Amino acid sequence: MMLSRVANSIYWMSRYLERAENVARFIDVNTHLMLDLGLSVEETQWYPLIATSGDDEDFNKRYATADEKSIVRFLTFDDRNPNSILSSIYRARENARTVREVIPVEVWEKINELYHLTQAHSRKRSVEALQAYYTEVRQSGTHFAGMMINAMSRGDGWHFARMGQLLERADKTARLLDVKYFLLLPRGEQVDSPYDNVQWGAVLKSVNALEMYRQEYHSINYRDVTQFLLFSRLFPRSVRFSLDYATVCMEAICEKKPHCAALNDMKALRTRLMEADATALIASGLHEFIDEYQLGLNRLDQSVYETFFKD
Repeated sequence: MMLSRVANSIYWMSRYLERAENVARFIDVNTHLMLDLGLSVEETQWYPLIATSGDDEDFNKRYATADEKSIVRFLTFDDRNPNSILSSIYRARENARTVREVIPVEVWEKINELYHLTQAHSRKRSVEALQAYYTEVRQSGTHFAGMMINAMSRGDGWHFARMGQLLERADKTARLLDVKYFLLLPRGEQVDSPYDNVQWGAVLKSVNALEMYRQEYHSINYRDVTQFLLFSRLFPRSVRFSLDYATVCMEAICEKKPHCAALNDMKALRTRLMEADATALIASGLHEFIDEYQLGLNRLDQSVYETFFKD
């Protein structure tokens, strides 16, 4: 069994890189959505990014207005925000540095390069000035995943890295869907209107899902988008796909560890998801379901820590 310190560092290295990539993606897509919807909706379209990260309480304590400048600062370079891109990349680098002997050298070099790129851009404040940087962060996430797939043996280290990436992805996809559905749900006359469809299209773009969604569905509407992002067994950023393959990783790790409580908790969370569908959830309360799911993810995080990383 891999040492708990090493496993913990690989797991969080992967989670933090996935987190940074997701934040960069959300900001980038939101910028283009602003252009589609017009400047009159600026504040209402920026603040939901804070809710997506789950850091609205921290933001409201330290920032007076939820405008572009404040939110870009908070999400990108605020070192007091533990979920900012800067903080995530710094922590990914620190974790990678401690396990350089067990990860491909190209992975360490890419993370180190991304860290120094972030430092170089840290004085910039506008979205326009940071577009190239956000693109680089997104591409770095793809490069990281590719290097891990092509250069790392499928031992415990691989499974911890992949599991961390997938659990972070499952969390962010669910948060994104919840924010759009609960905070941005339009009035009755706007449901399934062109305005509403533009926003749901932006949600799909935020997780690189638009083209794959269109192969399966003829039009963009909140029911089908919910079904696709929560329950697709084939799309790699859906919640269902992420939990399916995180479970595979956990099963591989737990072959060497009897009485694996974290595996039982993960299977219970996955079963709860498999028993649901979008139509029933929208009728009974999608926001409440995702709230419950987030609590389940939090319990799973604690279980992973106690099962594998606690000394």
